Amino acid sequence: MKRGRLFVIAAPSGAGKTSLVKALLASEAALRLSISHTTRRQRPTEADGREYHFVTVPQFQALIARGELLEHAQVFGNFYGTARAFVDAELRAGHDVVLEIDWQGAQQVRARMPECISIFILPPSRQALAERLARRATDTADVIARRLADSVADMSHYREFGYVVVNDDFEQAAADLRRIVAGRGEDLRSDRPALNALLAQLLATR
Repeated sequence: MKRGRLFVIAAPSGAGKTSLVKALLASEAALRLSISHTTRRQRPTEADGREYHFVTVPQFQALIARGELLEHAQVFGNFYGTARAFVDAELRAGHDVVLEIDWQGAQQVRARMPECISIFILPPSRQALAERLARRATDTADVIARRLADSVADMSHYREFGYVVVNDDFEQAAADLRRIVAGRGEDLRSDRPALNALLAQLLATR
């Protein structure tokens, strides 16, 4: 049986990664989503085992100690990690798997599974990123400010990824993701010159 492909999708907070991944999964029924473990507090709209597997810090540390995580990272004071067993089993069964993680976790996955296909999602501007974060009713003003401050550092890692999708028009960004999954995204490589002006604006120090 042909081994499945692993797609690693990352983005700065507020770039629209979760919505794009949901749209991708809705349009590509064969894709499997790996549900991450996290120590983050569960939000009212979330369900355990759907958005995340919610665990305590000691439980998360035990997963690390037993070597059960393919990758893990600390983001905004909370731990996130991907269960190795689920990913291995799905890939062996020939299923394509999507990991929705941060750039730190993506580094670990690429080191362990260099054949993975990695995709980074960018916002169309800093202003758009700030507006999207501000629209989140679940985060406090302090959290939003911290996420904005960290976004430049996150975006500076875009070149580590094979592909970059700019989430300006949602439908176009979703279509770009589908093209990459279908193997038709060569014009969306992370080193394409068309990204230069946008990255200069996004990464400029202020």
